[in-house]
Amino acid sequence: MNFWKTIDRPIIALAPMEDVTDTVLRELLLGLADPGALHVVMTEFVSTDGLMHKKGRERVIHRLLVTDEERKLLKEKGVKIVAQIWGNTPENYRQVIKEITEEMEFDGIDINMGCPVPKVVRRGCCSGLIGNPELAKEIILAAKESTPLPVSVKTRIGLKSIATEEWIGQVLETQPAALTIHGRTQKQMSHGSPHWEEIAKAARLRDQLGLDLPILGNGDVQSIEEARAKSAAFKIDGVMIGRGIFSNPWIFMEQQRERTPEEKLELLWKHTEIFDRVWGDRKNFHILRRYYSIYSKGFPGAVELRTRLMQTESIADVRKLLDSL
Repeated sequence: MNFWKTIDRPIIALAPMEDVTDTVLRELLLGLADPGALHVVMTEFVSTDGLMHKKGRERVIHRLLVTDEERKLLKEKGVKIVAQIWGNTPENYRQVIKEITEEMEFDGIDINMGCPVPKVVRRGCCSGLIGNPELAKEIILAAKESTPLPVSVKTRIGLKSIATEEWIGQVLETQPAALTIHGRTQKQMSHGSPHWEEIAKAARLRDQLGLDLPILGNGDVQSIEEARAKSAAFKIDGVMIGRGIFSNPWIFMEQQRERTPEEKLELLWKHTEIFDRVWGDRKNFHILRRYYSIYSKGFPGAVELRTRLMQTESIADVRKLLDSL
């Protein structure tokens, strides 16, 4: 069941992003992606603690939603979908992963040991686990024991300073199904240039240990062409693309070109329609505004349009605005 061993190289994956990579965005990107240009997508990261408690569960369970429309595209494009979870209690991992395995249709589980948000790190979760390698290893092993699905890990190269060999060496001891490494420390957040040479160092460490698991790099990659180039240059197995989708939603297409205003607005409306179909009133409509800024740029009148889009309060408002153009 470990798809990571059979998937084509270099592996191109969509990174998990908070309040971004929900089933709506994944459906949109999958619909645009060329076959073979995208191999793995991940959910938003979901709290194991939240899933364990009734009130918390109600707030976070939607992060694991996969619609029938998305499921159809996953099958058509041959893309695997992985549930990403976080927390710092091994027993909670065991119970949550058992539920995900038995009741949901995911191809794998990924453990978030990379989110750098300070309030999360202070709780000893995500990147905070870099400072507690024994607990991190206990969590990975507990996860692996709880499911036949492949368990992978996404992390960084250190906490306050670079500690690639020391930290990644500890993770590799547990032999996860795959390892994605963001080339920054937790302290760096998203600032400064990612250290791809450290990601390469991690891959060489894996080779020295004689392990058979893919290592993916992550950090500021803006195209699948760049992803493939970095995979070759640093001798890693693939790349995970995150914020690159904000500058180019068509990023998983082989042939890149400048999009016309009509194409941008058509995609804006499609995104809005999918959001309305999936979430209706269950999610704040204002979430869409972060995407509207993507579609309304690079053409005459875009600034004015963007200003007006930021004032919309409903799908009806958006339709009326687009019809008036």
